[in-house]
Amino acid sequence: MPNRRRRGWFRRFAVVLGLLFLMGTFTVGVSALWAFTVLPRSLPSVTALETLQPLLGSKVYDDNDEPFTEFHVERRIFVPLAQIPSSLRDAVLAVEDARFYSHWGVDPMGIARAVYQNFRRGRIVEGGSTITQQLAKVLFLTPDKSLDRKLKEAFLALELERRYSKDRILEMYLNQIYFGHGAFGVEAAARTYFGKSVSELALLESALLAALPRAPSTYSPFDHPEQARRRRAHVLNRMVEIGALTKPQAARANAADLALVPPERRRSTGQYFAEYIQQLLEAKYGADMVFKGGLQVYSTLNPTMQLQAEQALREGLKTLETRSAASTAARGKPGRIGSEHPEGAILTIDPQTGSIKAMVGGYDFLRSEFNRAVQARRQPGSAFKPFVYVAALESGLTAATTIEDSPVTYPVGQNGNPWKPDNYDRKFRGITTLQQAVEESINVVTVKVQERIGINRTVEVARRLGVQSPLNDDLTIALGSSDLTLLELTSAYGTLANQGVWVPHTGIRYVTDAQGKLLDENIPQGREALSPEIAYVMTHMLRGVVQRGTGVAARSLRHPIAAKTGTTNDYSNAWFIGFTPKLVTGVWVGYDKPRSLGRDETGSRVAAPIWVDYMGKVLAGIPPEEFPVPERVVLVPADMDSAGICAHPVLMAFVRGTQPRLTCGPPIN
Repeated sequence: MPNRRRRGWFRRFAVVLGLLFLMGTFTVGVSALWAFTVLPRSLPSVTALETLQPLLGSKVYDDNDEPFTEFHVERRIFVPLAQIPSSLRDAVLAVEDARFYSHWGVDPMGIARAVYQNFRRGRIVEGGSTITQQLAKVLFLTPDKSLDRKLKEAFLALELERRYSKDRILEMYLNQIYFGHGAFGVEAAARTYFGKSVSELALLESALLAALPRAPSTYSPFDHPEQARRRRAHVLNRMVEIGALTKPQAARANAADLALVPPERRRSTGQYFAEYIQQLLEAKYGADMVFKGGLQVYSTLNPTMQLQAEQALREGLKTLETRSAASTAARGKPGRIGSEHPEGAILTIDPQTGSIKAMVGGYDFLRSEFNRAVQARRQPGSAFKPFVYVAALESGLTAATTIEDSPVTYPVGQNGNPWKPDNYDRKFRGITTLQQAVEESINVVTVKVQERIGINRTVEVARRLGVQSPLNDDLTIALGSSDLTLLELTSAYGTLANQGVWVPHTGIRYVTDAQGKLLDENIPQGREALSPEIAYVMTHMLRGVVQRGTGVAARSLRHPIAAKTGTTNDYSNAWFIGFTPKLVTGVWVGYDKPRSLGRDETGSRVAAPIWVDYMGKVLAGIPPEEFPVPERVVLVPADMDSAGICAHPVLMAFVRGTQPRLTCGPPIN
């Protein structure tokens, strides 16, 4: 009886086992049928590898038609395997796929090892994908972690191995893989991290690059140097394990610094301008066209002037910080812990074409991408006064017109309280010519002139000169109480340099598509905003600012220069806008969160030295050029002294027929 039961149990077990075997065989068969018939139909052909082309970004050229920058989704520079040093190939193979040259696309041993290590550690510490599988994923698949994707990855890897040589697969992998900070492929990575070509890499540099593809942001040597150092040590140890290095070689490499490209070389020139151009292009053509369409963009940027502007601004801001720290220490006050740094901007425009030749939007683009030359609106202070005086000249006043510099109170000011404008030096000069008021930036005289001619005239002049920002509808407008951008202000001054013709500013000369077809061309379209006579008279008044007034620092350049300083009441903004017949440059200095730069840190003391340092380099070797004098303008020696006895004669400019009857000498023309 027991034997009969035992035989029945074995019979049932055999039936179940047979059924399971048949089901398993059926499942494997169906899976195999799916894998070899259905799955391949849903996959791209690996022959696409032979025609694979990187996305075409847009190339930007400077005003000499030399490459300046590129806008692209991927920064990639293809190099053949022969130019990639063996140290880098060994390092990548050691850490990513040591059995690369012995497996056939999928490595069962590698998968088993990864499963064991992950189980032992209780977390994912190692992947089982081969280099071929990684290449298949990068080229043809999405990064999701589904079983379907892994099966597709394995199948594509087998196809790649069947069709291409190991060296060809490795070459494509090294040129496709992402290394962080926008660098795709080993050549772009070598330039990004070490400032050299991949063929020049040493062992320690190769080991660091090989450390990055697993997690580029986590191991970024720029952002996380210690994690990068530990990951590099792991790569070197793996190279020892596979026999690519000896222990002493690995130890020496591991003890070395990361040897990254220094920050000053990482900082490429013209980054604020590049972003400005990018935004213009995206607004016109769309992001896809800019980053993938292969546009050829010919810009207005002068690379030499751009570099000189960046250097001058950094040096000027460093000087200001040093002076501020010394002043704070002298007063026995503690410095601001974690306080922000002063910032600044420089902009240079060719007034005859509107071409932006240099644009610096801050101390360092890596520190802050906010473009203060274009985006920041700040009170220009006295740098706004030329708009008032142009309106005054158009109203019939002249450089010799006198206004009394004396205390005045207006019944309605800020918050409904009476407003009593004051001069910077707290002094009053009595009867004062407009020429002297411009040169010495006398506030009270300017306000009285504004009251006399009417606010609307000044607003209308500003609009003609390209100012688009809202302007205050009260007398404080005369002292620059309305927020403007450096770009607006500099472009407006360019109208004076261009004999009254305003030309819209531009950073682009022309644009072509990938086939060279012209898409857009910026031909200067000027319009007369001021008469040539008024423009020249105002320019001549501003030359007095440099010769005798608040902008005297620029006199050292020994070029005909017209300029105006600007300072707000609390010293929170310092400006200097100056021009020659061919170039107009504006400088602004201040804090992003407005606060005082320090007592007496005026446009003359802060912004003017930066302007002089920069423009001194720009004008070096260029012969001085006089501003052209219109036929209907006369230059007459006139008295700046109110006594009228020619105690202080200076050369003033007048529209013919408006010069004073009593002068200090005959007209020059």
